[in-house]
Amino acid sequence: MSNFAQTHTRISTLYLLDEDSPRMELELLQHSKWKKAVLIIPLLASEYTQPENRPVFENIVKNLAGANYLSQIIFGLDRAGEEEARELAGILNRYNVQNYLIQHNDGPGFSSIFSKLSDAGFRIDQPGKGRNMFMSFGIALAMGAHSIGLVDADIRTFQREQLDRLFYPVQVLNYQFSKAFYARIKDRMFYGRVKRLLLDPLLIALKRKFTDTQEEKVLRLVDFLLNFNYQLSGEVVFDAQLLKRMQFATNWGVEIFTLIEVYRKATTCAQVEISQLPFDHKHQPVSEDDRTKGLYKMGIDIVSTLLAALVVEEGLAISEHFIRDLTTTYLGVADDLIKMYADNAAYCGLIYDTNLEEAMVDNVFKNVILFAGDQLLSPAFMAGRFSSYVTEHDEFRPFIDQGLLSVIEKTSQHLGAEIYETPRTVSWERVMRKLPTLINEIIDVVESEKKLYR
Repeated sequence: MSNFAQTHTRISTLYLLDEDSPRMELELLQHSKWKKAVLIIPLLASEYTQPENRPVFENIVKNLAGANYLSQIIFGLDRAGEEEARELAGILNRYNVQNYLIQHNDGPGFSSIFSKLSDAGFRIDQPGKGRNMFMSFGIALAMGAHSIGLVDADIRTFQREQLDRLFYPVQVLNYQFSKAFYARIKDRMFYGRVKRLLLDPLLIALKRKFTDTQEEKVLRLVDFLLNFNYQLSGEVVFDAQLLKRMQFATNWGVEIFTLIEVYRKATTCAQVEISQLPFDHKHQPVSEDDRTKGLYKMGIDIVSTLLAALVVEEGLAISEHFIRDLTTTYLGVADDLIKMYADNAAYCGLIYDTNLEEAMVDNVFKNVILFAGDQLLSPAFMAGRFSSYVTEHDEFRPFIDQGLLSVIEKTSQHLGAEIYETPRTVSWERVMRKLPTLINEIIDVVESEKKLYR
């Protein structure tokens, strides 16, 4: 029997106390009669064309065929030609998936939408998961969705009941946001290393420092993030009105940035235990010697996103001394948590390599925090923020000389630092305000794509 304690007044924690709940599916079906539920699955062609990935994807598709409460399933497809898009349609038809849409981002229809967004100054030229998701959200809003869910295409242990539990708080209970949590265990070992060994001890270290200095504004955000059981899970559902107002990071910081946006813009949110069994998806390599790859790169994006949010939005003042002191506190917390994980593994008869976990903290995650701190302390950081702020707020553009922005950028580069800012999308609310006819154009492309990929 799971726990059922509630420990935070802004986050409802919905535990899986009984896995057998046929009433949930019936209620989802009932509410779907007047509330459209749309699921988004961003994917690459390789996730179903490569033999090692195909069984995982086909298991997801097979389970989705029974989700009758979904009015639409959007497959946001990247790095695919016409042949790969048609192969995806063949898989979906073979498993009798209803109401699907293949959002072929490399096809002429959606390429034209991306071009119009770029021409309007929305800076989403870079292909990737962030751009893919952004377009899928726009399609879901254009379709009049009430609840919009997001899951990845690499979940090895996917079951439809997990999706039901994820949608239920928003679709039936009228929450604005729900986020999945579960245990990351494979081959009798703990995974979720970035969450366990980097993010959690860093948040605890931040809480200790801000408690000492009594910085209430920063503490509230850190406390909010700490109370999520799995901040980095990618399975989420949004209420459409919230989604319309949100921005999304387009790098590995997307999950933590999303929670920060939820903290600022949502009034009700839930975290949902969607599986009592171990939950498994693709594992990233550590990449200890290359900070542009693997968990090293992921960690830098997450820590930079978190600290930038605290600096820019919450008014945190940082210095080189602050970063060094924070890193020292982090190392002490991480050491304490490693002992706790080792004890938990022993209690459950699981495998736990203490030396490996300590090495990951000392050789990778410690350096992640120091590097992220150096980025934010660079002379270019505030210049980059100023440039970004002007770009994001149309009302200020007439008063800002564009040549000034260029000078600021060149000056900061001359100072020897790369401009850092969290790469992000704009909100669809802003897109609709500036390009009021774009939604109609998206609908036209959707109708064309439905006829093409069936």
